[in-house]
Amino acid sequence: MLRPVENHSLTRTAAFFDLDKTVIAKSSTLTFSKSFYQGGLINRRAALRTAYTQFVFLAGGADHDQMERMREYLSAMCRGWNVQQVKEIVAETLHDLIDPIIYDEAASLIEEHHTAGRDVVIVSTSGAEVVEPIGELLGADRVVATRMVVGDDGCFTGEVEYYAYGPTKAEAVKELAASEGYDLARCYAYSDSATDLPMLESVGHPHAVNPDRALRREALARGWPVLDFHRPVRLKQRFSVPPRPALLAMAAIGAAAATAGLFWYANRRRATAV
Repeated sequence: MLRPVENHSLTRTAAFFDLDKTVIAKSSTLTFSKSFYQGGLINRRAALRTAYTQFVFLAGGADHDQMERMREYLSAMCRGWNVQQVKEIVAETLHDLIDPIIYDEAASLIEEHHTAGRDVVIVSTSGAEVVEPIGELLGADRVVATRMVVGDDGCFTGEVEYYAYGPTKAEAVKELAASEGYDLARCYAYSDSATDLPMLESVGHPHAVNPDRALRREALARGWPVLDFHRPVRLKQRFSVPPRPALLAMAAIGAAAATAGLFWYANRRRATAV
């Protein structure tokens, strides 16, 4: 059960969300492997290996060593990719691939934080070329993501400029707090992985979402809320049909407007006749 978020209008605050398995049900980077294959960026063998990596990631989570191996593999795989082509592929397939795997509970939380006047920040280990469009889709105010080095030819060199992982996520949160004036004691953070403990520890309201074993153990020991997100839903489906009370309210407003219009028209005709 989701706890209501607090509203403190006198201080500036933010909610920091990990992305993979916290806001969306899969790995954001690995989800695009089929699209990258169809776009000629990777071969069939790499596509199959990426699919297997996705399976391992979903089945058991990823500890520090697995995340390091994943980073090395992805860095090597994207070496030579044209950055503009990557952005175009992500833009073309974003709604088909990412929209269906957004957790309904996470989308509701994002709305709740915005309603409370709180900024929403996505903090992800995945690459900026993938995370930034997803952040825009979610309505996030800011994004922190891994950045790869881009050569003069407009292609990835395979080197990592900034790795948004573990302690560096916490550092990014603290830097944002300093530059934006966030009161971290009143800020929120959400993650599924024990590798994000530094980020969770840096705020006053940490939450474990679909936690791996290590994070669940820490959350229970520290008395942190443990949330279960399990309902992926397309964003547009959440708003396509208003709930019944809203429909009735809209109908009532429409009827009142129509009545007022008829009353005004009748009075005007009588005044004209006089």
